Amino acid sequence: MGRTEVCQLIIKLVGGQDNINKVWHCMTRLRFDLIDDSKVEWQKIKQLPGVLGAQNQSDQVQIIIGPQVNAWYQDIVDNMSPEENAPSTTAAAIKPKARKSLISLFMDTVSGVFGPIVPAIAGAGMIKGLLAGLIALKIISAKSDTVMIIDLIASGVFYFLPFFLAVSAAKIFKTNEYLAAAVAACLMYPTLIDAAKALATHTPGAVNVIYFMDIVPVSVFNYSASVIPVIFSILALSYIHRWVDKIMPDVLKTVFTPTLTLFITALVSLTLIGPAGIYLGKLLALGIQGLFDISSVFAGFIVGAIRPIAILTGMHHAMTPIALQNFTDKGFDMLMPMMFMANMAIAGSTFAIYFHVKTRQEKTVVLSAAVSGLLGITEPALFGVLTKYKKAFIATTISSSIASAFIAFFGVRLYGYILSSIFSLPAYIGPYFIYILMGVTLSLGLSFILTYLLVVRTEKRLVAVESQ
Repeated sequence: MGRTEVCQLIIKLVGGQDNINKVWHCMTRLRFDLIDDSKVEWQKIKQLPGVLGAQNQSDQVQIIIGPQVNAWYQDIVDNMSPEENAPSTTAAAIKPKARKSLISLFMDTVSGVFGPIVPAIAGAGMIKGLLAGLIALKIISAKSDTVMIIDLIASGVFYFLPFFLAVSAAKIFKTNEYLAAAVAACLMYPTLIDAAKALATHTPGAVNVIYFMDIVPVSVFNYSASVIPVIFSILALSYIHRWVDKIMPDVLKTVFTPTLTLFITALVSLTLIGPAGIYLGKLLALGIQGLFDISSVFAGFIVGAIRPIAILTGMHHAMTPIALQNFTDKGFDMLMPMMFMANMAIAGSTFAIYFHVKTRQEKTVVLSAAVSGLLGITEPALFGVLTKYKKAFIATTISSSIASAFIAFFGVRLYGYILSSIFSLPAYIGPYFIYILMGVTLSLGLSFILTYLLVVRTEKRLVAVESQ
């Protein structure tokens, strides 16, 4: 059975197109927002070729595919009519979707917005990390033209991150992507950014607020690399656009709907949403910083413990805005090294399972999942291997906690967003390099040893029986 046929079956097994309110994907999962979750045929979905697992988490139906998820998503979309994200009124009338909790809405938004753009920020982050390593090793001069060119390639994505987020958020909130980019452009316009830089450098004459019509204050902030302000601005855009389009006469819609929508949204974003988003982002970062203020080791232990279960439940994207906010505010982040430790613990446990399974097919699946874990893609290992061995998952969590607490004790930090992969090591070259190497060794080694010892023969037999 080919991928296209499997995707056709997935549409059918989630209740058909009329039951799909919205579909999107992150780096490894297809995510569905359905009208009626009771129509999902879970067991049949899990048995489909290429499907690593399926679950209902945060009011999302998540189907775990792996690194090839984008191709699967395209097949899903291609096998649906042009209105793929708009369920029929008949289906909606039969059983309306229950109102989601704020946490579920937040998780839907974060995973939906960040999932598609992760390749761009991960690729740019990898280049940034390699550049930092080359400079630290004095292979190239920090003041050379080569470094300047490589830096602009790597840093462009992060500087103009609001544009990427705006387009991605527009798809999630079902509004015009070009109007969304226009709103991001307002936040990123040089007049505002230059005023913020002048304020930051205490330039004479710098102001912290400018006024619209001498009445409405517009706070001066540098929104480059910001996350929360633009996401909430595009959410507002979706409502404003629908409201303006509804009240505008048909003969005027072509010209005046986008005009009025852009003007109102931009003004609301600059005066209310943008500043509130900046402060909210700082508040989230301060919340995590509070853990570090208690004890960096304690913070590492907690973050390391929750990371594997967060990936399992699809909630791991919630840490991304906090990490990006840390890079913006402090120039470094200590969360992402802990995510690195969690990924290595997952890989180490999976490698241990390789020595427990017997058949060539099982060994191939486990080895592939373990290597993917080393490369930063952990869902195949978690869903395809570790969830079948409860003690292996416990060993992973313990190892992730200990390794994260270890590197936190030495203050290991990262200076740019990068995928948590074994190939990320060059990004750490510098004063913390020896500690991150020790952390990786500890995480891989401890998880391997604990899993190998804890997964006893009786548990293996149980899994073998369940798989038949």
